[in-house]
Amino acid sequence: MIKSGNILKMRTLLKPEVEYRLPVGNEEILMNDLVGKSIRMKFLGQINCIHCGKKTKTSFSQGYCYSCFNTLPQTDISIVHPELDQSHLGISRDMEWAKENSLKPHFVYLALSSVVKVGVTRFSQIPTRWIDQGASRAIRLAQTPNRHIAGVMEVALKEHFADKTNWRDMLKNNVDESADLVAQKRRAVELLHPELKQYVTDDDEVVEVNYPVQNYPQKVTSINFDKLQEYQGVLCGIKGQYLIFEDQKVMNMRRHAGYMIEVEY
Repeated sequence: MIKSGNILKMRTLLKPEVEYRLPVGNEEILMNDLVGKSIRMKFLGQINCIHCGKKTKTSFSQGYCYSCFNTLPQTDISIVHPELDQSHLGISRDMEWAKENSLKPHFVYLALSSVVKVGVTRFSQIPTRWIDQGASRAIRLAQTPNRHIAGVMEVALKEHFADKTNWRDMLKNNVDESADLVAQKRRAVELLHPELKQYVTDDDEVVEVNYPVQNYPQKVTSINFDKLQEYQGVLCGIKGQYLIFEDQKVMNMRRHAGYMIEVEY
């Protein structure tokens, strides 16, 4: 079967084993069904902005044209650095967007993808955010009324916890299985300024995430369609937003949002 069109990042659903669906044009491919099978992907030489649809030679911030990257609230620096969000002061590229996104409850969390890391996400993005970063386990630490306060809390904890996912270790499944997230939450709470402790949640549920992976690579080689036009290989797993192939090559599908691709399987 062959499907072609502009792709978006894989849609996910938390089940006993994460379900992955790859949007291709107006259709979707259930990627779990392709694990253990050979697939061919070909870049058709066109990239379209995932917001305005215009053609772009280069994808910015995982799928946007340069104009949208420079003007949209969802590509503002506060997306990467939530502590810089100023929407609570009435300052935003788009206050209507901010009211529905930045000025909504946010969670500060601890997640285990290789080592324990601290992160921030909107209330509507749990557990999607955890899945996208390849976390094996995660726990809510705090719930804040807006993005800025969550960012301030994250910055305070960055001195004691990682704040970025080591994607290579994540894909090799080099995970510190001895990590106790409940105990780490207690440690994080003790490190917080008293003014921030009011946002700490009583919810100590540890969410387990299992991925459809047959074999993890011992050595990771990343490939992308900026450097090759076509690739064919046996899919042996999916973790985070990465496809893992039998030859130990991996491809970040989120990075290719907006790319027009032909998929044969």
